[in-house]
Amino acid sequence: DSLHYSIGLLGISAGSLLLTVHFYTVSRAAPLIPSTALGILLLILSSLLAYAGIRRSLRNASLFLSLCLTISVSWCSYGMVFILGGQGVLNDTGDFRNALVPGLVTFTLALLIIAVVGFLHREVILAMIAFAVSFASAHEIAMHYNIAFGSPAVACNYMIACLVGGYFALGRFLYFLTKEKIVLPGTDPSKNKTHEQVKSTSGSMNHFATTGLTLNMLSASVFGCRLLGVTSKLFIGQVPWLWTSGVYQIGICILSYRAMDTLMATFFGFTSILKFAAGYSLLYPIWQSEEPSFAIPFLVVFAILFAILALFLMLKSIVDGLYLLFYVAYCIAIACCPKGFFEGGPQGMDVAIFVATALMTLIYQYNTKENAIVPTGKGVVKALLARSSFLKLREGADLHAPYLGYSKYADAEVLGYACSVLASFAIMITGDPKTPLATVVVPWVVVAGGILKFLSGSVAFARGKTLESSAFILYGVMWIIWGLTRYGGLYGTTRSFHTAVGIVAFMLFNGFIVFCTLFLSITWFFYSLTFLLITISFLLDAINALPAGYDIAAALIFGLVSFYCFLSALFNSIFEGSCLPMGRPIVQLSGVGGGMSKCLHLPARKASSVKRIADILKNGGTCGIPTDTVYVLVAACNRPDAVEKAHNSKHQAQERPMSLWISSLKQLEPAKHLFTPLLWDFMEAAWPSPISLVIPRGEWVDFLGMKDSAKYVGTPQSIAIRIPDCSVTTHLIDLVGPIVVTSANPTGEADTTHHNQVYAKLGDKVDAVLCDGPSPENIASTVVDCTKINSGNIGFFRVGIIPKSQVLQILEQVQKK
Repeated sequence: DSLHYSIGLLGISAGSLLLTVHFYTVSRAAPLIPSTALGILLLILSSLLAYAGIRRSLRNASLFLSLCLTISVSWCSYGMVFILGGQGVLNDTGDFRNALVPGLVTFTLALLIIAVVGFLHREVILAMIAFAVSFASAHEIAMHYNIAFGSPAVACNYMIACLVGGYFALGRFLYFLTKEKIVLPGTDPSKNKTHEQVKSTSGSMNHFATTGLTLNMLSASVFGCRLLGVTSKLFIGQVPWLWTSGVYQIGICILSYRAMDTLMATFFGFTSILKFAAGYSLLYPIWQSEEPSFAIPFLVVFAILFAILALFLMLKSIVDGLYLLFYVAYCIAIACCPKGFFEGGPQGMDVAIFVATALMTLIYQYNTKENAIVPTGKGVVKALLARSSFLKLREGADLHAPYLGYSKYADAEVLGYACSVLASFAIMITGDPKTPLATVVVPWVVVAGGILKFLSGSVAFARGKTLESSAFILYGVMWIIWGLTRYGGLYGTTRSFHTAVGIVAFMLFNGFIVFCTLFLSITWFFYSLTFLLITISFLLDAINALPAGYDIAAALIFGLVSFYCFLSALFNSIFEGSCLPMGRPIVQLSGVGGGMSKCLHLPARKASSVKRIADILKNGGTCGIPTDTVYVLVAACNRPDAVEKAHNSKHQAQERPMSLWISSLKQLEPAKHLFTPLLWDFMEAAWPSPISLVIPRGEWVDFLGMKDSAKYVGTPQSIAIRIPDCSVTTHLIDLVGPIVVTSANPTGEADTTHHNQVYAKLGDKVDAVLCDGPSPENIASTVVDCTKINSGNIGFFRVGIIPKSQVLQILEQVQKK
C-alpha cells in the first residue's frame, strides 16, 4: 500500500528534478539534456506514474490517482513534443510555442484544481506538489510569450516539487528506520490508510472519471486556443496531446468498467474516437495540401448516440446528462462544417467544452474528497422513475452479475454495439478511390469499429460470454484490416485476388458464428447475419464486381440492426424486464444448457460464497473449487451419495482413483496411533503443500466418518491424502470436514485451470463452482507412494509442481530427526 504511494511521489520528484535541470540550462547553446533524451525519460516516468496511480487506486485514493494520472498524461505528451523537436519536426520557437501551450494551459488548470481540493482535504504533500507543477506550467506559458519571465522561474517551481518529494522520502525513511518512532507531518502511511478505509465505506465510485474529464479538457484546449488566438496554427506538433489523451482515454474506459460504471465507460470510449480523429486531421496536411472533409452520416449518428447516452446518464445525475449534450452539439457542429475541426463552429464548441469540463472536473474532484457534496441532481430522475410501474430500475448485488463465474468488469456490450453502428455509417461515404484519404474515415472505422470493439470482446470474454466475445473480436479485426486497407491508401484502384481470399476466410468464420447464434438469440442471429452482408460487399469490391449502392444498403441494414442491439443492451442493463428484448434462441435442443440455471458460480474472494459451497456439500452436492494447483471436483466424505455422484460424473478410471483431503493433521489425531512415527513425521514436514501421499488403507479411515464412501476412494490397498496449501480450500474443509477429491475434468482430458472450464467440461453434473479465475498452476499435485516408507523407500506415481529432489530432501530430514 505504501509502496505505490512512494513510487508515485518519488517519480514526480524525479521528473521535476529532470525538468529543473533542463530549464536551468535551456538558455545555453547546447542544453545539458538533449531534447530527444529528455522526451524519452519523460515517457518512462509517465508510465511509472500511471502504474503507481492505478495500483494505488485499488485503495480508493482518488486525489493521489488524479495527481499521478494527470502528470503522467502531461509528461507523456510533453515528452513526445520534445522528441519531435529533437528530430527536427518543430523548426523554430514559434512551433514550440504552438505545440506546447495548449497542453500547458490544460494542466495548469487541472493541477490547480487538484491542489485546491488537496488543501481542502488536508493532503498537504499532494497539494503542494500539484501547486508547484501547476505554477511551473503557468510560468512556462508566460515564458513562451514574454522572454522576460525566463526559464529559471519555471525551474524554481519544479525545484519546489522536487524538494517536497525529497521531504516525503526523508519522512518515509525515518518512519521505517526508527520503527515508527519518528514521523514527519504528512508522511505517516497509517493515517492515509485509515482515512481511505473510512472513505471506501461510503459506496463505490468511479475515481477515474476525473482524469477522463481532464483528457476532454486537453483535446478541447488544442482547438480552443486556435480560435482564441493563443496559438497561430494547427499542425503536427499538437498531435501528441490529442493522441496521448485518446490512448489514456481508452485506458480510462477500461478502468471505468473495472469500477462497474458502464455509462461513463461508454462515454469515454466515444470521446476517445473524437480525439484520434482530431489527431488524424492534423496529420492530414503531411500527405495532402488541402484540409480533409468529414462524413456527415457518421457525425449525425454519433450525435444521436451521445444524446441517448445523455438521457441514461441523467439517471445517475442531471449534471452528467447535461454535460453530454455539449458533445451532441459538438458532433452536429462538425457535421455542419465541411472542414470539421478546422472551422470556427467546432472550435467554438471546443471552448464551451473546455469551460464545462473544467467545472465538471472541479465538482467530481470535490465530491469525492469532501463530505459537503456539491448538488448535481444525483438520483432525482431515479426517484421519479421509482414511482413508475412501467420502468423499474435494476439494482442490488446482481446488477453487474456476469454470465459465468465472476468478473471484475461491468458489461461492455453497449459500447460494442455502438461501435458497430459508428463503423457501418462511417463507410457509407463514397470517396474517390484515387484520393482515399480526402475524407476522414480511417479513425472512425479503425478506432470505433476495430480497437474499441476488440476491447468490448475482451471484456465479454472475461464475463463468460464466449460466443459474443468471439464475434466482437472477429469483427474488430475485420474493421481494422479493412479500414487501413480500403480507406488508408493501401488498397488503391487495383483489386487483388489475395484480398478476396482473406475476406472469404473471414466470411467462413462469420458463417460459423451465424450458425452458433441460432442457439443464442434472434437479435444476435440477425446481427451476425447482417455483418455477413458487409463482408459480401467487401468481397465484391475486392473482385471489382460491386453493384451500385449495394455497399451503402448493406451498411445501412447492419447499422440499424446494431442500433437496435445498442438500445436493447442499454435498456436491459438499466431496467428490469425486457423493454427491448434480444429474443429467444431460434433453435432449442433438448438437454442443451439444462444445468445453466442450476450450477451456481460464486466468487472465492467472498466468505459468504465459501459458506454457501459448504452448505451445498453438507447437503450432498458436488462442487468445483480452486486449489493450490488446478481446479478439482469435491464432495463431503461423509455423504456417500455425493461421493458416488462425483465418481459417476467422472467415469473414473481405476488408475486415477479419488483422493482424500483434510485441512490439518488434527483431524487425524484420534487415529495417530495407527500411523508409524516416521510416516506421521513425514506428513507433518510435507504438508500443507501440493504433495499427495499414498498411504496404506487401514482403520484410520473410519475415524474420518467415510462409511460407505470409502469404496469409491483410493484402491483396496491404499488411499492418497493431502492438506492443500490454499486458504480458501482449507477453510472450506474446516466448515465441511474431510472431502473426497478428483480432478474437474473427464478422465483422459487435460487438467482444468479456470472456473469456466469446470462447467464447460462437467456441465450440469456439478452443483456449484467456486470461482477464482485462472489456477496458479497448470498441472496437478505431486503424488508420492509412502506405502513402504518404513523401509526408507518412497515411490512417485506422478511428479507435479514439486520436484522429486525436494520430496526426497524432506524425507531425509525426517529420517535424521
